[in-house]
Amino acid sequence: MKKSTLLLSLAGGVFVSIFMVFLVKYCDTQHAITNMLITYTAMVIAFSVIFVAIKKERDKNGGVITFGKAFRIGLIITAITSTIYVAVWLVDYYEFMPDFMDKYTAGIIQQLKASHLSPQVLKEKIDQANRNKEWYGSFLGMTLEGYREILPAGLIVSVIASLVLKRGGGKEQVVAA
Repeated sequence: MKKSTLLLSLAGGVFVSIFMVFLVKYCDTQHAITNMLITYTAMVIAFSVIFVAIKKERDKNGGVITFGKAFRIGLIITAITSTIYVAVWLVDYYEFMPDFMDKYTAGIIQQLKASHLSPQVLKEKIDQANRNKEWYGSFLGMTLEGYREILPAGLIVSVIASLVLKRGGGKEQVVAA
């Protein structure tokens, strides 16, 4: 792996992790949709390093890069950045916020009760919130959920960046020397 790809991956991971820790610490569950939009925006910004890494590699290779090579660069950055995000979340949760899911689930249940749902639907949704809390309470569940949050954003940015920046080296392309 190239040093620049690794450094860009680390930068993306640190950025999104700092943002996530701040958001979880200082935002309440009453604005879950807004928090989710802010989090995904931060993820896309963090994954913008994929464009930089692919462009650097393309420039290094005389302006030529295939979709496959560009996508592999995006996948490497996605994997490293996502792993940093998940690792920081696990440390933050277990060391500093072990009651996060209790508070989060209580906030969700409070919102559900205020939404005037029928008693049967309300019970189903509360049961689902409690099942989610239980699943998230396990190390495996928490880890998988962390990756489920961030990986799709990285994959989407990887595909877009690879499509936008790919450039073949066929006869039709003139490369200035």
